[in-house]
Amino acid sequence: MTWSEHAWAAIEPIYESILRMPFITELQNGTLPIEKFRFYMAQDASYLEHFGRALALIGARASGLEDTLTFMRFGENAIVVEKALHESYFSDFGVTDRGVPEPVCHHYIHYLKSTAALDPVEVAMAAVLPCFWIYKRVGDHIYANQRTLDNPYRRWIDTYAGDEFATAVRQAIEACDRVSALVSPDRQAQMTEAFITASRLEHRFWDAAYRLIRWQL
Repeated sequence: MTWSEHAWAAIEPIYESILRMPFITELQNGTLPIEKFRFYMAQDASYLEHFGRALALIGARASGLEDTLTFMRFGENAIVVEKALHESYFSDFGVTDRGVPEPVCHHYIHYLKSTAALDPVEVAMAAVLPCFWIYKRVGDHIYANQRTLDNPYRRWIDTYAGDEFATAVRQAIEACDRVSALVSPDRQAQMTEAFITASRLEHRFWDAAYRLIRWQL
C-alpha cells in the first residue's frame, strides 16, 4: 500500500461526513443560500492567497528539482488562476469585499504556513494535499450527482471536476508518495497526521461557511 492509499483510508470517515454536510448537498442541488456561498467565496479568496504562499515555500524547500517546480507552479495557480475565478464570482454574486479571514479560515491558513515553514518539507507536502485531493473528490461527486443543469454554482463545480485540476491533484499525490518512500516510518506517520489535521480543517471550513461563523468581538 502506498502512503497516499494509507492516508486516504485514514480520512475516509471525514470525507464521507463532508459529502453529507448541508453546504455540500445544497451546493450540489443548487439550493445553497447565496449569503452562505458569498461568505464561502470571500473566505476562500483569503485562503487561496495564503495557500499559494505555503505552496511556494514548500517548493523553495523541496530537495528535488521536480518537486520544486511542481509546488512553485501550484503556488502560482492558487494565487493567480483561481483568484480570477473568485473575482468573476464576486461580480456575479455581488461580493464587494472579501473582508478578513474569519476564525476557521485564519486557523487553517496559519496551520499550513507554519507547517510549510517549520516542519519537515515532507510533512508540509502532506498538509497541503487535502486541499487538492478532497476538493477533487468532492467536485467529482457533485458533478456526478447534480440534479439540475442550471445550478447557479455550476462553474465552481466544473472547475474542481475538470481535467486540469485532476492533473494537479495527481501530481500532488505522486509527490507525496515519492518523498514518503525516502523517509522513515516515523516521518511517514507525521505526514499522515498532518494530512488528517488538514482534512479536518477542510470539513470545518465548509461548516463555518454554512453557519456563517465570524469573530465575535
